Amino acid sequence: MSDLTFNKYAGAVLATCFVIAGLVQLSSGVFSDEKVAKPGFKVEVQEETGGAAAPEVPPDWGTVLKTADVAAGQAVFAKCQSCHSLTANGTGPDLMGVVGRKPASEAGFSYSDAMKAFAAKQPIWDYEHIYEFIKGPQAYINGTKMTFVGLKQQQDRINVIAYLHTQGSTLPIPAPNPAAAAPAAAPAAGAAPAPGAAEAGKPAATGSAATPAASAGGPTGNTPAAPHTVTSGAAPK
Repeated sequence: MSDLTFNKYAGAVLATCFVIAGLVQLSSGVFSDEKVAKPGFKVEVQEETGGAAAPEVPPDWGTVLKTADVAAGQAVFAKCQSCHSLTANGTGPDLMGVVGRKPASEAGFSYSDAMKAFAAKQPIWDYEHIYEFIKGPQAYINGTKMTFVGLKQQQDRINVIAYLHTQGSTLPIPAPNPAAAAPAAAPAAGAAPAPGAAEAGKPAATGSAATPAASAGGPTGNTPAAPHTVTSGAAPK
């Protein structure tokens, strides 16, 4: 190859390199990232739900337990079985006979101080206390070992309690009291509530019918249920 031919090829290669380098510099100038003077922020958009959710009405245990789906409750109980069984203590206490049992009383299980304090105030695990506890264990009994997030669907809680009631419960089902589960009617605009009217979303008091919690040894009337502590799982100890 002659020197002239070599020079031509070398020149072509060098020219190509210069063109590529020039394009890189040009593109970096055109498409360079500009630093934002003031960072933006995330805007939280609330999902439209069609209005505030209605307050949850406490169940009438004399009615709902007789119509609850026990098989569905057993399926829901599967969420609890990583910590609880119906035959022996595990991460959580044995739950055989838990409905009607005194809190923190299962032999051989080491309960938290929070659960022991709850047991000092609450004589038995009645329907209302179990219901509130498995809705959100940590919120209901601060300091419980039970780290389960809770059963947020009301019917799931009713069904699992109905299932646990079939597993050695010593607590009878109370007589139906439909009035206790019916929310009070809202008064007409500008009208004062009738004397003795129950607050909306809370059980209406009746002269002779006791609330499920009262019949089970829990607090009477509309007194909030005391909390209970369990190790992780969906059912109380």
